[in-house]
Amino acid sequence: MTWLKPVNIEGDAQAAYNGFLRDLESRLADPVTDRNVLARDILAQAMYGRTYGQLLADAPLAALNLDARNVTFEAEYYMATDAEKFAQVKPLLWLWKNLDLTPVGQNPVTGIPVRRLLAERIFRRVGRNFKCWQNVEFSVGYNMEVGDDVVVHRHVLLDDIGGIELHDGASVSDYVNIYSHTHSVLDGPDVTLRRTVIGRGARITYHSTVLAGSVISDDAMLATHALLRGDIPPHGIAMGVPAKVTRFKLRPPQMYDVDARVSPHDPGRKANPSFPHPTPNQTRRPSPEESQARTPQEQS
Repeated sequence: MTWLKPVNIEGDAQAAYNGFLRDLESRLADPVTDRNVLARDILAQAMYGRTYGQLLADAPLAALNLDARNVTFEAEYYMATDAEKFAQVKPLLWLWKNLDLTPVGQNPVTGIPVRRLLAERIFRRVGRNFKCWQNVEFSVGYNMEVGDDVVVHRHVLLDDIGGIELHDGASVSDYVNIYSHTHSVLDGPDVTLRRTVIGRGARITYHSTVLAGSVISDDAMLATHALLRGDIPPHGIAMGVPAKVTRFKLRPPQMYDVDARVSPHDPGRKANPSFPHPTPNQTRRPSPEESQARTPQEQS
């Protein structure tokens, strides 16, 4: 059951929006469509109210930056990025990212269905009724696996370079960061990829962070501003930095799709061939003397 209510807009506007969405879906489904051209044409209209050709003649710097072939993404500098896969999704990610900066993207009536259409062509898998709000960032997009009725809110970072699973009914709140890669403490280029799993009906709440390889079980919750490096069992509520389970929801026993107590965990894959071996422990706890030592600021 949802707490949201239906909202209607003026009929002529809705008809125009529906026409735009039908045309976009048709062009995306056409195997001869050049996705780079499609993206730049839509952005020229949405951002500048003119055709790409007109914009190129009047303001070439603005026009050239609408074409994904003329820009780079951070992911293109990663050794772990599959260049062929990323080339297929890059123009759609560029369209997604920039359309969110326009009234088309900010309007839920158009923004949410456009993102749903793009997700179907970007993600590894996406279920029905995916609802994504504006200004969500992905690393590569093609390593996202999303179930049915998943909601992702504003300004979320989904670092899917190592893979992210969002199971049915999962909810990711505003300003959440979910990671799937880690860096060695001693050698930053030593990167390990680990799939991060968010279970069915799990809720990741405002401004919290989930580190790579964590498994959040079905119906679990990560509290606001928490930092999770590990797992949450079914129905568990974890809070704090680092996050620890402090409460359990009162639920009857049930079958679980994701149960961190028994679900397999990603052992990790190395992303940099210069560091092919598992990263050993590279830290130690402070000695009692070091723990008691005060900084110069504390001594003054």
